[in-house]
Amino acid sequence: MSQPFKVESRHWMLVVALVIAGYASYRIIEPYLGPIIMAVIISLLCHPMHEKIRGKMPGSPNIASLLSCTLLTFIIMIPMLVVFSSIVHQGTTFSKESYTWLTDGGAKELFAHPYVQKSFALIDKYSPFKSIDPQEVLQKIASIASQLGSTLLNVSTKLLGDVTNFLMSFILMLFVLFFLLRDHDKMVATVRNVLPLSRSQEDALFSEVQTVAKSAVLGSFMTALAQGVAGGFAMWLCGFPGLFWGSMMAFASFIPVVGTALIWVPATLYLLLLGQWEWALFLTGWGIIVVGSIDNVLRPLLMQGGDSNMNTLLIFFSILGGLQLFGLIGLIYGPIIFGVTLVLFKLYEIEFKDFLEHQDRS
Repeated sequence: MSQPFKVESRHWMLVVALVIAGYASYRIIEPYLGPIIMAVIISLLCHPMHEKIRGKMPGSPNIASLLSCTLLTFIIMIPMLVVFSSIVHQGTTFSKESYTWLTDGGAKELFAHPYVQKSFALIDKYSPFKSIDPQEVLQKIASIASQLGSTLLNVSTKLLGDVTNFLMSFILMLFVLFFLLRDHDKMVATVRNVLPLSRSQEDALFSEVQTVAKSAVLGSFMTALAQGVAGGFAMWLCGFPGLFWGSMMAFASFIPVVGTALIWVPATLYLLLLGQWEWALFLTGWGIIVVGSIDNVLRPLLMQGGDSNMNTLLIFFSILGGLQLFGLIGLIYGPIIFGVTLVLFKLYEIEFKDFLEHQDRS
């Protein structure tokens, strides 16, 4: 008969040393935590694909992992480069046209429009704030136009820096992903051995993380893609550059509360100022009914499509809280944290079933 495990002082010393070493290790990798976590998530999602590749070359794990990383690079980077080049081209064209419109007196013509004059009159009549002086607005627009060149230069510099940071993070993520795919079985076995859980509990925990990660990635990015396509199509019909504004809508869909309205509401106001009431009404209806329903219906459906037991309310708060706490990556982190928490609650119910039933009866 095995003796019960007895916790001694040396065990506590080891635990304290592990906590200190773990914290120090965390501080070392903290600047690179984002790419590392993304590599872990992608490895969970792409492991079935990698297993098929590894099955074709069982004696070459390095080559199989390299092929998987190369394939993922093409899948991710080529569409991004195509879209990014189109965004830069159409964005540059839009900026030049806007600058020409401002310097050629387009703003003065706009403020002389009867609808604009009526709008100013209504605002001055009912607004509790200071009345709007069109001349001051024109002076402000002229000032913005004179500074547009330097502003675009600053934005371009920042964008170049962001692209550089993204590429560095992407390369680091691929580097980590290579080892995660190659040594997947060893790493999983090590984690299983360290966790003080039964095999069934470990299976439940790993399964939930994989399911929620897949649902979060699928739900977030497929929703953004669908909203970008639908919104870009409507903007193209209304006379705007479709690919550019569709891409902007896809990015705006990640912003909580406002979302794609950040794009189509100003576009609607612009159409109203031009007197194009029909297109303005069309864009408003399309934005609310079609684009809005994609976010409200498609995202929860996609995120509930797996075996995860999270309901719509939990999904909503996991996304909202994740965005608030972690930024855009919180779209993935939030649901994963909630999913793991739910699994831990289930394990708690199983482990303390007798105690909980006794408490319910008392």
